Amino acid sequence: MVKETGFYDMLGVKPNATPDELKKAYRKLALKYHPDKNPTEGEKFKQISQAYEVLSDSQKREVYDRGGEKAIKGGGSGGGFGSPMDIFDMFFGGGGRMHRERRGKNVVHQLTVSLEDLFNGATRKLAVQKNVICERCEGRGGRKGAVEMCMSCRGTGIQVRLHQLGPGMVQQVSTVCGGCQGQRISHKDRCKACSGRKILRQKKILEVHIDKGMKDGQKLVFHGEGDQEPELEPGDIIIVLDQRVHPVFTRQGENLTMTVELQLVEALCGFQKPVQTLDNRSLLITCHPGELIKPGDKKCVLNEGMPIHRRPFEKGRLIILFSVVFPTANFLPKHKLKELEHYLPAKSEAEQPESMDDDLYIYADLEDCDPARVRRSQYHYMVEDDYPSAGGVQCQTS
Repeated sequence: MVKETGFYDMLGVKPNATPDELKKAYRKLALKYHPDKNPTEGEKFKQISQAYEVLSDSQKREVYDRGGEKAIKGGGSGGGFGSPMDIFDMFFGGGGRMHRERRGKNVVHQLTVSLEDLFNGATRKLAVQKNVICERCEGRGGRKGAVEMCMSCRGTGIQVRLHQLGPGMVQQVSTVCGGCQGQRISHKDRCKACSGRKILRQKKILEVHIDKGMKDGQKLVFHGEGDQEPELEPGDIIIVLDQRVHPVFTRQGENLTMTVELQLVEALCGFQKPVQTLDNRSLLITCHPGELIKPGDKKCVLNEGMPIHRRPFEKGRLIILFSVVFPTANFLPKHKLKELEHYLPAKSEAEQPESMDDDLYIYADLEDCDPARVRRSQYHYMVEDDYPSAGGVQCQTS
């Protein structure tokens, strides 16, 4: 039992979630609430990252399960939380805070793909918007020699303001200098292409190659294709694959699972059923007469599962779960049922009564269970028991 479930609730998982379930939950939530995509959800992004930081570490998770968030903040597992952006970058391959200081920020996109795309491979074109350094001014913001130091921020690009929160309480807030971002260029000397901002917004088409056998959540990294900033190495564009649910097949690692429904006659007497594969081939699933299929039976076809990534000529298994549909009531006349009984295995002797004497048995007919009907009968029974007829005053009738 865990003391608190707050971190689990934050990620939308149960307390017994596996590491893979935690990863998948964090990935979807982090992409949804990332400040680049939702600037107003910074606090939510921070909470999600902190919850994943604790639950993805086995030692921290054990401490949290025993003592809750108070135990984590008290330092029972190393103490405190890391930067939410560091956690995000480590998860998506960004490299952490020191790496971000030398590079532009990474851009993460989620690409929805079908199970057919992952089976057959595909190429998708993805339009992205990114910042690029202005070619006309080469990222200076104006002509050469026109750059002056801003007197508001002394060239730092940062302005520090103090906010009075209460008596004796002052908050220091650092903001980017709105007038210059560290450098000042007179209006007449500013670059006409970027208006002195040094960068331009540009649309680029990326070709995303999805290899056979790739998995849901797999990342494809376009190095150096992220946002550009002056004096910084460009970041990366990271594409995260998000597989849609398939109506027939479910992927389990290298295997594919599907359910096939059989009529009773097919389960008893054999069948042939066509199955359309993800690459549009037709498999004829065959059960020969005499091979009995029971409800819940599981069979497999070798080498008809998912291709193995980087080894596309090797495949997993196609696993088929069988369900058997029984006929409706009274599907045969009684004399035909007697005839059918001769072809079926004999009834177990232990189930046959030795005598049909009415004095030995009370006949009980089976009915469909209706919960509402059961409750009504119980209710009436209780009313009679709770209010029995008593002696004493009797009602007189005329």
